[in-house]
Amino acid sequence: MKNLLILIGCMFIFSVQAQEIKWMSMNEALEAQKQTPKKIFMDVYTDWCGPCKLLDKKTFHNKDVVDYVNANYYAVKFNGEGTEEIRYNDFTYTNPNHNPNRKGRNSQHFFANALKISGYPSIVFFDEKGNLIAPVVGYKTPKQLEIYLKMIHNDDYKNLTSADAWQKYEQSFVSTFSN
Repeated sequence: MKNLLILIGCMFIFSVQAQEIKWMSMNEALEAQKQTPKKIFMDVYTDWCGPCKLLDKKTFHNKDVVDYVNANYYAVKFNGEGTEEIRYNDFTYTNPNHNPNRKGRNSQHFFANALKISGYPSIVFFDEKGNLIAPVVGYKTPKQLEIYLKMIHNDDYKNLTSADAWQKYEQSFVSTFSN
């Protein structure tokens, strides 16, 4: 009986672990692209941001989102006000104005600034060569995020050159993710 309980406990732990996005740093993702080209999906968050925490808890733990992101992207978690050193396009981005003693908002990381992040959370997509595709600002439910995940992965965004084309694409999109 004791062994059965241990087995059930282990199965539960593994099923919970299996439903997590495999996050890495931007530097790790750019290195991984050199071996196996894949688009990058970046979550730009801050420690004080409520919608960022909601996105992490609700959307990034949704089984459909987890499975799709893990299968099709290198997933990067990046604190837009953190101190991580990022090497991108022959430049090293840092946050020299970060104040570790400050509570709440802090200075924006130079990489977040270079990506023109205007709000948190932001999801930023990069192509297989690490080139910026687009940022998507704000909290998204799994179903709201799905259209961006699939549009970018399938390169459909390359044909959406007007607001009218986006509207038609959005209206014809059939969601398969659950909220």
